[in-house]
Amino acid sequence: MKKMLLTFTALAAGVALSSGCKTSHETGALPPEHTEQYNLENYGKFVLLDPGAQKSVTTAGIQDRRLDDGRLEVVAKVRNRENRRIEVQVNCIFKDAQGFSIGDETPFQTLILTENSTEDARFVSMNNQAQRYTVRVRQAR
Repeated sequence: MKKMLLTFTALAAGVALSSGCKTSHETGALPPEHTEQYNLENYGKFVLLDPGAQKSVTTAGIQDRRLDDGRLEVVAKVRNRENRRIEVQVNCIFKDAQGFSIGDETPFQTLILTENSTEDARFVSMNNQAQRYTVRVRQAR
């Protein structure tokens, strides 16, 4: 019995010592992880900012055009997918040709969407530098 206990203890100690702690020997600059997971806002034209909006809202289309003075006008058709009245907030971030914000971000405006309805949200850039945009929707609190 003592011999079996001694053997078991030695075996357990051997396993513990051989497993050790895993250490990383990487130093210096490392690449970012999960770069494709949370960057929809960088390339999408219409994004939903929370799970409630994701469940309740979609777009029926987005139209953009240049005004006579060169500014970009965006009209997003925001559609309520539910059979109940909801309240959401919508804004637009205008970007340059490479997708970087040009500092032209509209304030959030509130849209009240009745059952299964569609409402237009209209945005106009402040200057003619805007090439791209992202329309963002979140639940109103």
